[in-house]
Amino acid sequence: MKDLDLERLKYPIGKFSEPEIISDDDIKRWIADIEQFPNRLNKITPYLSDAELNYRYRPEGWTIQQVVHHCADSHMNSFIRFKLCLTEELPTIKTYHEAKWAVLPDATGPDITSSLKLIEGLHARWTKLLKSMDKSILSRQYIHPEKEQPMNLADTIALYAWHCNHHLAHIKQALADKRND
Repeated sequence: MKDLDLERLKYPIGKFSEPEIISDDDIKRWIADIEQFPNRLNKITPYLSDAELNYRYRPEGWTIQQVVHHCADSHMNSFIRFKLCLTEELPTIKTYHEAKWAVLPDATGPDITSSLKLIEGLHARWTKLLKSMDKSILSRQYIHPEKEQPMNLADTIALYAWHCNHHLAHIKQALADKRND
């Protein structure tokens, strides 16, 4: 498979690009994406068979079940990062090894029910928090040890709206391709 094809499979909606200018409408749209993610995920995944949950979105990529469990893990981490940023001055957040988390027993079994429930409750709380934040709070920053400069909450909202859509596209792609390798 060509590198360009693999890149398209890896990033079906394109790579995340940090916005230069963020409007109030952008923030509202991104929060809506985060808020609607559980419903959009629940329209696709709860009725999948064990075989379908093992489809991969690209060769050597994660299975659908791993993607769902990853979203729960990643979004929990993001929610905690928001809370740290709102309660501490320029906190340094903890990273995690998502590829290693994706192969732990809780992320490789076919039962995604617990992660779907977790995502639903987490996104309800996260959305409430996001909607309560005014413009001045969105500029608060945190240190991500793997980044060259501090990240602010507005950019992080954009990133996680993209993350929701990115992984929904992975799931749809896996179902369309029926890739079991």
